[in-house]
Amino acid sequence: MAEAPTFGAIEGGGTKFVCGIGSGPDDLETATFPTTTPRETLSRCLAFFQENPRQIEALGIACFGPVDVDPDSASFGSITTTPKEKWSDTSVASVFRDALELPVAFDTDVNGAAIGEGRWGAAQGLNAFAYFTIGTGIGAGLVIAGKPVHGLTHPEIGHIRVPRHPRDSFPGICPFHGDCLEGLASGPAIAVRWDCDPVTLPPDHEAWSFEAHYLAAAVMNVVLTVSPKRVILGGGVMQQTHLFPLIRERLRDQLGGYIARPEFEDGLADFVVPPGLGARAGILGALALAGSAGS
Repeated sequence: MAEAPTFGAIEGGGTKFVCGIGSGPDDLETATFPTTTPRETLSRCLAFFQENPRQIEALGIACFGPVDVDPDSASFGSITTTPKEKWSDTSVASVFRDALELPVAFDTDVNGAAIGEGRWGAAQGLNAFAYFTIGTGIGAGLVIAGKPVHGLTHPEIGHIRVPRHPRDSFPGICPFHGDCLEGLASGPAIAVRWDCDPVTLPPDHEAWSFEAHYLAAAVMNVVLTVSPKRVILGGGVMQQTHLFPLIRERLRDQLGGYIARPEFEDGLADFVVPPGLGARAGILGALALAGSAGS
């Protein structure tokens, strides 16, 4: 049997960059670097690959954004209008392509995680699914007909409008839109609204009723627009696993019986699910992405 090819992977996040070298979930060497300035962070990542004795065939980068994912664009592979200080208009892919002289595939962090879940995780065998990350920010990767969705830019589901919970007057924290989904339901939004670290809130706190309301509304919008066969919810906020049954219940209520499918007859336990790869979805997705570099 031929040996599996060795690829490089980068999961670029707002708080940390994870670099990896390997061929799959059972063969992956990683290193983690804090997200500081672009120069310092990217230099540390580059050194990881340059100093590693294993040779890689290509590199996949799944990066926080917004990013330019249009291969025909002059700024392809760059972070664009991010609120992350000092990172706007930062070219990422070209740094590694030029220094390593290797093909580089580039996509959003959430599309990367979705690709990983499709290859090795909770979306195996499905050609249409969605992956949400709910943490410092909110984003979603969509895979339709087996390919991640790109268009004018890439999906920005974290910034859609959702109907307000009837008891919620919080103005939201998004610097662009105020009370969009991310402004109301991200980890920092929960912390500001309730003036505490969300992990300290007990499962029966009203905060989780609000959170389930907003996340269910976001999932409903995706269900009714792109018709995924499964929705995967990851990220730090979803470590509060008691949210899953709350979201499923709210989703059924909000859909009002409009979608009649067998998948919706079991309480949605197989439709709204946690990541099969856990916290490794992003880095493994970047590794899977590397296999498409140059194609």
